[in-house]
Amino acid sequence: MARPETVVVGLPMRGRLRIVGRSTPLSARAGRDLGRYLHPPRGKHPWPEEISDRVLDRFTKESGTVRLTLVEPLVVEVSADVAWSGRAFRHPVRLVRVRPELDPASIEVPANLPGS
Repeated sequence: MARPETVVVGLPMRGRLRIVGRSTPLSARAGRDLGRYLHPPRGKHPWPEEISDRVLDRFTKESGTVRLTLVEPLVVEVSADVAWSGRAFRHPVRLVRVRPELDPASIEVPANLPGS
């Protein structure tokens, strides 16, 4: 798959994989490394192909749409600050590494995350 520029991140919340933010722009190397693990979804993806840009940045004044490149869910490790606004990170997260050894179905939301 092509080299992604950013990552849209999700967490399992109340039985659904919910979009909770996006990453800062990826370096060329990080995008290439991540791209090796990305594959088209094998079945119905839990997210739509287009979302409002307000889903990714609730403070934007824009009212357009963002087209997502849907891939098979993959676990990635991210670094995020503590700003959580209801159901999403307030600021972009930073991709730390891909965790292909983890099954997305085994991921649990941290108990201290409000709204989870």
